[in-house]
Amino acid sequence: MDRIVKILLVEDEAKMRELIRIAFKKESFETYEAIDGKQALNMLKNIHFDIVILDIMLPEIDGWTVCREIRKVSDIPIIMLTARGEEFDKLFGFELGADDYIVKPFSPRELVARVKALLRRAENKNIEISSIIDLGDISINTLSREVKVEDKAISLTNKEYELLLFLVTNQNVVFTREQLLLKVWGYDQYGDPRTVDTHIKRVREKLGNKSSFIATVWGVGYKFEVKK
Repeated sequence: MDRIVKILLVEDEAKMRELIRIAFKKESFETYEAIDGKQALNMLKNIHFDIVILDIMLPEIDGWTVCREIRKVSDIPIIMLTARGEEFDKLFGFELGADDYIVKPFSPRELVARVKALLRRAENKNIEISSIIDLGDISINTLSREVKVEDKAISLTNKEYELLLFLVTNQNVVFTREQLLLKVWGYDQYGDPRTVDTHIKRVREKLGNKSSFIATVWGVGYKFEVKK
C-alpha cells in the first residue's frame, strides 16, 4: 500500500494506546486515537480510515454499539480488542460485523500482523473470479456481495462472506483450519484456528437447510460440496 495507512484506535487505557501507537509508528502507519465510543463515531464522520481497532469496554458508548453503528454505513475492517475471551463475546462481535477479535494481553507484533492481513484482504476483495456464481440453490453476486439461498437474500458479515466465497470457488477441496486462516484471514503464524470454527458455524446457520453444503472432514477441516 503506497499511501499512508490511517488507523483509528479506540481504547480508553492510556498505556495500551501508547504500546499500540509505538508498534504502528514503526510500520509508518498513522494512528488516530479515541478514548470513548462517542468520540470514535464523531471522528469516523470526518476522517477516512483504513481500519478500526475497537476496544469493547469503553466509556460513553461501548465497542459493540460502535461496531453496530459503523456497519450501518461502512464495511471498513474492524478488529475488536478486549480483555474478554468467552466464546459468547466472540460470536456476538462477529455477528455485529467485526472482522477479527483479539484478547488482551497480546503482542503488539501480533496486532500489527492481523492489521496487515485485514488490509490485504480489503485491497483484494473486489478482485473476483466471476460476477455471478450460481449453484442453483445458492447464488453469489461478487459485485454487490449479495448471497441468496433459494432466491432469498441472507445477511453475512464481511468475513463470513469471504469464507463462503473462498470455499465455493474451491468446491470439493478440503482445507485445514490453518489453511483457511491463511487464505481467508491472511494469517501465517498468528490466529486461533477456533476462529474458523466460529465462522463456519455462523455461515451454516445462515445457509439454513443448505448448511450441509459445508462439509466437515473429520480430523482434517472443511470443504464445500453441492449436494443434490
